[in-house]
Amino acid sequence: MDSEGEDTTHQLEPLQKKEKKKKNKKKKDNPPEPEQIEVDVEVVRENPNKTPPVIGYFPSGFDPQKNYGDGSGPASFQVYRHRSMPKRLQLVVRPQGSPVEFVGNSYSGEAAAGHRSMYALGVLDKESRTLKIVPIAGNKIFRLEPKVKGLEAVDTEPATSTMEELTPQQKAVQTTAMWGTKKEIEKAKKKQALKQDENPDAQKNLDVKMKNVVVNKKALESTEAHISRNVPPYDASATAPQEAYVLDKIILKGEWDHLQDIYNIIQHEEEADFGAYPTFVRNRIGRLRKMKDESEKKKLSCIFSYINHLIKFKDQHSFNVFSAKGHKIPNILRHKFSTMFAVSESKRLPPEKINLLISYVLVLTLFSDEFRTDYTDIAKDLSMSAMPVRQLYEHLGCKISRQKDMWFATLPVPLKFPDLRQRKRKR
Repeated sequence: MDSEGEDTTHQLEPLQKKEKKKKNKKKKDNPPEPEQIEVDVEVVRENPNKTPPVIGYFPSGFDPQKNYGDGSGPASFQVYRHRSMPKRLQLVVRPQGSPVEFVGNSYSGEAAAGHRSMYALGVLDKESRTLKIVPIAGNKIFRLEPKVKGLEAVDTEPATSTMEELTPQQKAVQTTAMWGTKKEIEKAKKKQALKQDENPDAQKNLDVKMKNVVVNKKALESTEAHISRNVPPYDASATAPQEAYVLDKIILKGEWDHLQDIYNIIQHEEEADFGAYPTFVRNRIGRLRKMKDESEKKKLSCIFSYINHLIKFKDQHSFNVFSAKGHKIPNILRHKFSTMFAVSESKRLPPEKINLLISYVLVLTLFSDEFRTDYTDIAKDLSMSAMPVRQLYEHLGCKISRQKDMWFATLPVPLKFPDLRQRKRKR
């Protein structure tokens, strides 16, 4: 009996130890609950009269809180500001008794690359129960690199301006290169390639290169006349009215697919309402329906659609904005019109660009009416009287003729423009 009791006692001891271990594990697994206090949060705004806080970190593992070198004291630090470029800052940390010092710049390294990032520094005061939040810009966080005193303490600043001194366009280019999609980066590269001629290095030896270039004087004169006359692209040597003004340079190849609204309406709706279209277009819908050649019908309907978008674009950027308020212009055309007609910040078209836009409309009306058009209805659409419209047709090289009570503009070839009148400057 005694031996059996002893054996039972020995068997129970390990079970009791296991239960104690389990209890100890449970106590260890439960972390202590953090202390919770209620605080008043205060956001400290940047004061232009005070230097904002800067943060420096040591990737080398140096601990500034410990005594360094000869143990004479903790490390000291100093913030420097450039005299002529106040946005450039430099943080220098000098450990006591150390042959090196740590330097970080806002115009190079990570600080310059991360200028768009924002951080915040929080300071908690348990006694007053306040938490102060200080916003810190990304270019105020310095990576402190060790420099040997007397040799690398003073760095030479880069010759070119940093991101803080860059123009908004240059900042946008660098931001796209860092964070943009592949498509956006390729688009930015193409734009940058087009601006290479502005680079002073690209102008070197230009005279030598131009000696081997054969200049097409006829094309050059045509281009100069196009700019000075403020008219759509044309060919002064054309022998047919269809070739006098170049339609392929007025309506580009990729734009025709976005001009099929009138053609689709005619194909699917026999009694469609064209009340939102200009009078010039409405008066010619019947002739458009009767056309047998589908390719010609489609081409003419696209020209009508282009005229509609030009007139609505003009109204949207003038005092007639309410007449075209709900009209939607395809993005490809809106971007082209905004660039070609120089829309200003006030969203008003300059007078010379309004005349250019109207010239595009009038040239397309010539294409619509087989180069003999009655300009009464288009004058109404442009909110103009007949006389200024007539003068613009004459400016395009047209001849004005009268038949009964109607006035027509016809386009003879080769083109003959009226002499340009130059305004005399007042002395």
